[in-house]
Amino acid sequence: MALRWRARAVLLVAMNTPAPKSNDPLHGITLEKIVTKLAEEHGWPELARLIPIRCFLYDPSVKSSLTFLRKTPWARKKVEDLYVWTITRRTE
Repeated sequence: MALRWRARAVLLVAMNTPAPKSNDPLHGITLEKIVTKLAEEHGWPELARLIPIRCFLYDPSVKSSLTFLRKTPWARKKVEDLYVWTITRRTE
């Protein structure tokens, strides 16, 4: 009986302990938010200059960019890196 109460106490403590914070600056941020923020911050022409991919060069939109970036890991990495650079530059 005492073991059950002890187990419950441990469980309650574990439930009330906050989860460790992630050091990943992209944690919890969707690709859609990233593309939208970059388009607002830089504009489509500047995005096309910084990352010359077709979805930024010709008739750019968030939807077409998401479709391409979800299928193309190397392009997604470049966009995520630009986003991280943009937010770190803004905070400096």
